[in-house]
Amino acid sequence: MRSVPEVHKHVHIEWRGGTCRVKWWSGEYLAGGRKRYESKGGFTDEETATQHGLDKLYEIRHGTHVKNRDGATPMPEWCDAWMDSMDVGMLTEKNYRDIIKVHIKPYFERMSVADVDVITYRAFRKHIATRVGKGRASNVMMILGMILDDAVPRLIKVSPVERNRKRGRFTKKPKERKRDLSVEVVDQLARNAEVFFGNGTGKVLVWTMAMTGMRPGELFGLPREYCYPNWPASDPRLDEDEEERYADDLERYGLGLLPAIRVQQQTQYHQRKLHVMDPKYDSKRTLVIPPFLAEMLKEQLASHDGPWVFPALMGGSLAATDFDAYYWRSIADGVDERGGRKPRPALPEVPLFKGKRMYLLRHGHKAWLDEDGHSRFAVESRMGHEVGGVEGTYSSVTVPMERAIMDALQKRWETFQARGAGCE
Repeated sequence: MRSVPEVHKHVHIEWRGGTCRVKWWSGEYLAGGRKRYESKGGFTDEETATQHGLDKLYEIRHGTHVKNRDGATPMPEWCDAWMDSMDVGMLTEKNYRDIIKVHIKPYFERMSVADVDVITYRAFRKHIATRVGKGRASNVMMILGMILDDAVPRLIKVSPVERNRKRGRFTKKPKERKRDLSVEVVDQLARNAEVFFGNGTGKVLVWTMAMTGMRPGELFGLPREYCYPNWPASDPRLDEDEEERYADDLERYGLGLLPAIRVQQQTQYHQRKLHVMDPKYDSKRTLVIPPFLAEMLKEQLASHDGPWVFPALMGGSLAATDFDAYYWRSIADGVDERGGRKPRPALPEVPLFKGKRMYLLRHGHKAWLDEDGHSRFAVESRMGHEVGGVEGTYSSVTVPMERAIMDALQKRWETFQARGAGCE
């Protein structure tokens, strides 16, 4: 082995057979005090090999060098380290771990992080698109993208993830088809739900989602103390930093004031346990409700003494059930008459929601608010969305805004009633 000229004393060349190898000092020392070198072989001339070594020294001096042993980190090992470093919600973590275990690790099992170049990335994208639906494939690629992006600059110099590139065939992003939500459709869903539950719980559940836009987990996790007519007098006041809000709520909401629900939490079922957690995106908020719904909720709370406003058929939490399969599909798609010990009349199909998600009631609520011309800030705040920019900084939801929303929703109900099609 010989060194290149003195100016390049940290680069050494050695020939092995018909090729030469270049070695360069990594800038580190071994435990015994000797310099730690890295190397690359396969060169056919010393000039190219030397230039490669000099390039590596330049990267080391400027902090852009990726050590050979770091780039050789196995992808499965890096995926585990990446996942352990993430601080996300419980359901998000479960989704990430499932995707890594089922899709990413098996494909990249024999590869290092440095092996994943742009061609490998494209091959995986094509591979996953043939095995799962478009929505799932998009989530898989999103997570792989984060894993590879976070490998820069320690394990790889640049991420192979392609974004906003024009190569390849253009594919228009599919959008879920929606149709206008009418009060008549909500009424039919509510009637079906009332029959299915065998009591008023199902009816009030449907009307509450349609008139508030609450997410399912927020509805299932709504406790008595955060629901009209109990709230805000019954607020547990768990946060000592919120004393000003508690005082304002008592002056603004409740009996004789604006009837409202407080969205303070949601429930999710995971690993055979019911978890109570903050709403999605920490979107705690107060939702004024129209008077007709206030009366429904008052009757609903008086009908049982359970902790949840909307209990399951057996009295527990709806979050602990497969609500979509066991409840919603029958309510939306209709079912035949049932006899036996627990007879039930047939439920008619609701065409607008046949095969569709309950979540579209939330979308319909947003459309109602937009149709009625309410303040954008008030609408987005009600939906639990963060409003950015100057508008988000300087705007606030005022009492007149809330009263306008309450009155518009009540008017929809009264117009429906005037047509003689109201709930009995």
